[in-house]
Amino acid sequence: MARPMWAGGWMAERLEAIGTQNRKDGGMDASPSSTAIMAAVVRAQHRIRDDHPWVLDDPFAQLLVGPAQEQLEVLLDTVFSEDLQPRMRAGVVARSRYAEQRLTGGAFTQYVALGAGLDSLAWRRPDLFRSLTMFEVDHPVSQAWKRQRAEELGLPQSPRHVFVPIDFEVESLRTGLDAAGFDWAQPTLFSWLGVVMYLTDEAVQATLRTIATCAPGSEVVFTYRADDSVLDEASREIITILEPLAAQFGEPFQPGRSAKEMEALVAGCGLRVEALPNSEEIIDRYFAGRTDGLRPWTPEVLAVAAVP
Repeated sequence: MARPMWAGGWMAERLEAIGTQNRKDGGMDASPSSTAIMAAVVRAQHRIRDDHPWVLDDPFAQLLVGPAQEQLEVLLDTVFSEDLQPRMRAGVVARSRYAEQRLTGGAFTQYVALGAGLDSLAWRRPDLFRSLTMFEVDHPVSQAWKRQRAEELGLPQSPRHVFVPIDFEVESLRTGLDAAGFDWAQPTLFSWLGVVMYLTDEAVQATLRTIATCAPGSEVVFTYRADDSVLDEASREIITILEPLAAQFGEPFQPGRSAKEMEALVAGCGLRVEALPNSEEIIDRYFAGRTDGLRPWTPEVLAVAAVP
């Protein structure tokens, strides 16, 4: 059985202690957000614990997390049961795979990763950057930590891989992208994964309205928290554990939204819904025929919206 709700405070304290040690070991002043670290740990676990073929092959995730990887895996093992962890892993890797396939299947010249965290696309797929410029948007503290990790690991730099540090309390997305050389007239894919579920409607609308000013045909792939009424039993159990944990990290969940509510929100921001793939579609696309029974959790729903 997974640990009860009060485990959130315990795990948050342990994660902060590990982050402090990681900063001492690496000589860094601050670490990225807790959710960014944990998402990278989960991507790394997919390669270690799940059968091949992998839904997403991210060999850089464990490298970027650094020495804390093993301790964080122990924490996950303590808090989440063996039945629940694969569901979480599957959800995290499926959302990234979907966004990257949307990127490679389109005619985009720019890619913007909003809340990029420890995303490693620029190093996993250098072939894409012959005709594509990637802008990684994240909080300055998180991004500085990641860039220092990349430098220590000797990961290559490219003028087509642009880091955009933005503190949204003092700077807008438009202002930050303008300063980084973003071209609003170019077809662009925005990736916004694992972020919307922490944001108010007002914050979501502000970002979507900014994206709506981009070139026609530009898209945003994002995930949002589904309405609790559509969750299966395992996903309800995961949410019961994650919700207080996220609050302890200072990143509380917002209430879930129905598909109709999200469609209305998107339309109100000047965008057109292109796709709302449900869990069955994602399973058919990425998990059909697997012998390990790997299936994604259901609280996080994918959506694609386009600039008309």
